[in-house]
Amino acid sequence: MSMTKMNREEVDFKLLLFSTDLSFIRAAVAAGVNGIVVDWERIGKAERQRGFDTQINADTLEDLERVRAATEVPVICRINAFGPTTRDEIEAAIRAGADELLLPMVRSAEEVERVLEWVASRAGVGILVETCEAVRQAERLARLPLSRIYVGLHDLAIERGTPNPFRAVSDGLVEEVRRFFTVPFGFAGLTLPDRGFPIPCRLLIAEMARLRCSFSFLRRSFLRDIVGRDPAAEIPRLRRALQAAFEASPDKLEEDHRMLLRAIEAAEPFFRARNLGDRR
Repeated sequence: MSMTKMNREEVDFKLLLFSTDLSFIRAAVAAGVNGIVVDWERIGKAERQRGFDTQINADTLEDLERVRAATEVPVICRINAFGPTTRDEIEAAIRAGADELLLPMVRSAEEVERVLEWVASRAGVGILVETCEAVRQAERLARLPLSRIYVGLHDLAIERGTPNPFRAVSDGLVEEVRRFFTVPFGFAGLTLPDRGFPIPCRLLIAEMARLRCSFSFLRRSFLRDIVGRDPAAEIPRLRRALQAAFEASPDKLEEDHRMLLRAIEAAEPFFRARNLGDRR
């Protein structure tokens, strides 16, 4: 997907921070972060991701309440995958002040429809497309009144049997899914624009511009790379990199896309060593 060069007005790209550290949240919001994600997803996650280098958070209801009281930006709660606990988690998250719920590991449009029914417009509902079933149902999912779509590369890689989570980018799957959706769309996470290993963050930024993404998460890599740095300087620097990418010409974005494909291929040995996928 190519894009025409945008006007020089500021790009409306949302940076959503995974954190329950109130002092850091306040500093990050002051520096330009647009929302905070409190992460409840952990049921079955350790077993599902065994052998892969991933992150499992342990955020609680109390964390959500503390974060909600500490900031005025939107607060998003990632609940567990659809199951016996879903309705109770929805009610608890809404009572605690969540503006939006994120439903991970979607496997059918029916379960998303049920979540929308239970939420009853009291909060937004976003989904993570990170299963083969969700990919196959992307066109149907796109017809639902969702607040955002995020392609979860790690779980999708596990389902597809590849240790390289960026393979879904290089083989065109992310772009294929993206074409169905008009709501805010994102994939992968960002860190500081001069960091990112083994995939340079600057190339992911360019790909997000090429695919007209409108948000991304700041998670493990960002939290690691910003240690000892000032969010008041680093988050605006990240925004400037995003601005430059969205202003780049289609030819420049295609050039960066080709560089990204080469970087993903070169990273295959790294991910094979890191993500053994040992499910025994």
